Amino acid sequence: MEKHLRDFYVFLGPPGAGKGTQAKVVAYHLGIPQISSGDLFRENLKNQTELGLLANEYIKVGDLVPDDITVALVRERISRTDCANGAILDGFPRTPAQAEAFDEMLLETGCKIHKVPYIKVPEEALIKRLSGRLTCRDQGHVFHKQYNPPKKPGVCDFDGSELYQREDDKPETVANRIRVYEELTRPLVEYYLDRGVLVEVDGDRSIDAITADLVKLLEVDESDV
Repeated sequence: MEKHLRDFYVFLGPPGAGKGTQAKVVAYHLGIPQISSGDLFRENLKNQTELGLLANEYIKVGDLVPDDITVALVRERISRTDCANGAILDGFPRTPAQAEAFDEMLLETGCKIHKVPYIKVPEEALIKRLSGRLTCRDQGHVFHKQYNPPKKPGVCDFDGSELYQREDDKPETVANRIRVYEELTRPLVEYYLDRGVLVEVDGDRSIDAITADLVKLLEVDESDV
């Protein structure tokens, strides 16, 4: 499959839509990295980088990491050699301001956002999904008690670390998370819709069915340019 130089993709979707899972699988299929904002924060904090330490000052008190720090982390990450053919962004950008900064960043090096899949799932399905979600403590791999259980209960298949339920995945907080996401992300959806790159994807199906549609959607052909 031919790819244009440095095409980037942004995956959008509410908590529980499966965008992280899909981003990882589709990135592997396309031969480009998945860049998760959560992974970036964890990596930089683990390595005690200057940006990681700055970000942690906000994270540890429950505040949002300022845009300039988040954008700087992403800038450093996409400068690495494994992003030579582009990447899939998961969890970034979160606001139109971050989206504008990312567009400017890509423009500097002749890159662009090619497509933005928006994975949509009904709220009742999201609540069911999230209330059964398990996360590994080491690398943040995600499992589900019903839909994607680990091979060994309570243990991550990939790194062997403990699986736990995050506070914000508990049923009593899920509905509020979804409402907050919709409020904060709606302007971002409109931002990419206005630029003609947003494509809605039905996320209320099997993982394999969604993956197949996303791979077909993101495969680049000359008519897209």
